[in-house]
Amino acid sequence: MDTSWWFAVVAAVAVVVAVLVPRHVRRRAAAPPAPPHGLGPPPRVRPGELWCLADGRPCLVLSARPHRESARVAWIVGKYDDRRPGVVPLPPGMAGVGGRGGFLEADRPQEVSVWEFRQRLGTLDPALWDEAKGLGGGTG
Repeated sequence: MDTSWWFAVVAAVAVVVAVLVPRHVRRRAAAPPAPPHGLGPPPRVRPGELWCLADGRPCLVLSARPHRESARVAWIVGKYDDRRPGVVPLPPGMAGVGGRGGFLEADRPQEVSVWEFRQRLGTLDPALWDEAKGLGGGTG
């Protein structure tokens, strides 16, 4: 019995598999990636609002840039550093400081993506806001 045609069949199947498998893999890889920030509109942040970020840090929004999906924020910390001129003491019970006094680091503002904002904690007292927005370069 002549079995030389078996090698031809195996070679043909190998060629078909070699051609079809990479096409299937490329099609699956070309699917559009999911957006990095999730679905829906971004949170609406406004200057003077206190927010908690995704990592749990509280902050004050100094200015918002909706077209760039970013906001300039000042961090709220629990420890006072007397070597820094732009630290504003916050009264006890202020939202974001957990019932005790905190301090607003308005001298080193940072840009944060609005997609990082998780929970709105309230707004800053107007007298404190006037002091903080001048230090951090925010526009209110």
